[in-house]
Amino acid sequence: MSDERSRPASAAGELDFRSDTVTRPTAGMRQAMAEAAVGDDVFGEDPTVQQLQERIAAELGKEAALFVPSGTMSNLIAVRLHCRPGDELICEAGSHVYIYEQGGYAQINGTAVWPVPGRYGILSLDQLQDTVRGDNPHLPRTRLLCLENTHNRGGGRIQPYDTLAALCDWAHGRGLRTHLDGARLFNAVVATGIEAPRWTRHFDTVGVCFSKGLGAPVGSAIAGPKALIAEALRHRKVLGGGMRQAGVLAAAALYALEHHVARLADDHQNARLLAEGIRSLDRLGLEPDAIDTNIVYFRVHPSCGTAAQFCAALAARGLRMLPLGPALVRAVTHLDVSRDDVARALEILAEVVGGGAGGL
Repeated sequence: MSDERSRPASAAGELDFRSDTVTRPTAGMRQAMAEAAVGDDVFGEDPTVQQLQERIAAELGKEAALFVPSGTMSNLIAVRLHCRPGDELICEAGSHVYIYEQGGYAQINGTAVWPVPGRYGILSLDQLQDTVRGDNPHLPRTRLLCLENTHNRGGGRIQPYDTLAALCDWAHGRGLRTHLDGARLFNAVVATGIEAPRWTRHFDTVGVCFSKGLGAPVGSAIAGPKALIAEALRHRKVLGGGMRQAGVLAAAALYALEHHVARLADDHQNARLLAEGIRSLDRLGLEPDAIDTNIVYFRVHPSCGTAAQFCAALAARGLRMLPLGPALVRAVTHLDVSRDDVARALEILAEVVGGGAGGL
């Protein structure tokens, strides 16, 4: 379990449910960062970075791994490893790589995307049957299937293991490569009891993030075969991702792997408690209703104003949540959210909803 948390949050008494990226390093993590052995990682001389890369590769069941600044960079590197300009990747229509990365696959790599709408981020095998392009000079070459687990816009949904395996088998059987955006993979591991190497064995490359539920301040990793990760190093360089004494950051990630994985179960339980409370409030509706991990989405009735207005009313009372559309709000539980914080958040939600438009 984690050590003491570095509360208070960014403002005194404020409850921040916008994302699991808002966590602060714990006291133990800060100590590990301060004491980290460091060197110039661009020269391959940082021992703590090397230790992290070896450990995360082993935990994911891959030959090698590369420490990178962000999950966005790990996904873009994967696209560059697997696709050339003019190629095409297949992904779910709400995927992070498609929605939230500024179209980097096209802007930087010249790759096209075939987005397939799933149900809360979950694809079925029959949806992919006609998505591989034939050998036709008028069409892009289909090269890559990219899946996300857990799925952010799907409400933290976990990809069903058998479905995920079938999708990857289908892709490999058609000559495609596979990449897993596993930014929150350890949430899926803890929630299901299925170990990380079982999830990742179906993918040529996998990315994981240390700065979400694991609570590190910075960093992700991309893992895969040694030859691909050696190539990934070249891509990291051209994208500006080479870091010098990065062991200070790698130490935080190592600490997170050691101390903050099992406690993700606390976040999942707190998310379910939050969802139960929201379910009981008139004019709020969970979407999806089932809560797999640490992300809760809900819609606000028009009588409560827009999602932005609703979140502004919450913020005025010390509760921060994230509007993601005209009526959609996201709330995420994390290292700096306790059971008591969930109870207080539900009190504030009830105050705002009870006030209706007047409460705004």
